Amino acid sequence: MLIAGVDEAGRGPLAGPVIAAAVILDPNKCIKGLADSKALSEAQRERLFVEICHSALAFGIGRAEYHEIDTINILQATLLSMQRAISALQIMPGKVLVDGNRCPEVSCLAESIIGGDRLVPAISAASILAKVTRDREMVQMDKIYPGYGFAQHKGYPTAQHRATLYEWGPCQIHRLSFSPVRIALERQNARDVV
Repeated sequence: MLIAGVDEAGRGPLAGPVIAAAVILDPNKCIKGLADSKALSEAQRERLFVEICHSALAFGIGRAEYHEIDTINILQATLLSMQRAISALQIMPGKVLVDGNRCPEVSCLAESIIGGDRLVPAISAASILAKVTRDREMVQMDKIYPGYGFAQHKGYPTAQHRATLYEWGPCQIHRLSFSPVRIALERQNARDVV
């Protein structure tokens, strides 16, 4: 039975999409160095990204945009991005293994594994594809929305990101349903009234 590993990147940021990946590894092609993407350096992730794309039997990327996150909440948006990643696979798996404690609704067997990105190579591969894809996109967003620092913090709520957010207010890709963004918008609206 073909098994796909599924993971996401971008649940915690204040801006941008949540991106998921699904990967079916080729049992005949060993990829050395697979691990939770957060435990790898950017250079390691980039190298593994290329190797995974070339060696996997199949992979798919799914996403939920900032406006979808605001409409259906981050958990539901994450599950939606996972469904989209699985649907994007060129080969349908018999089972999916999902990092975390929730599974999206899919037409095959599904199992959630807490810490799966450290334990299951296919989930590790998915975590790498999701993170590299999202990080690359946030670097591009930095060019479209300069000054917010997206290339550095990738939208995560760092002190620098919060300070810029409170000073300038949110940009188009900020998640308005997230508390720090909502507070920044309220402050901006209060300043505009005065």
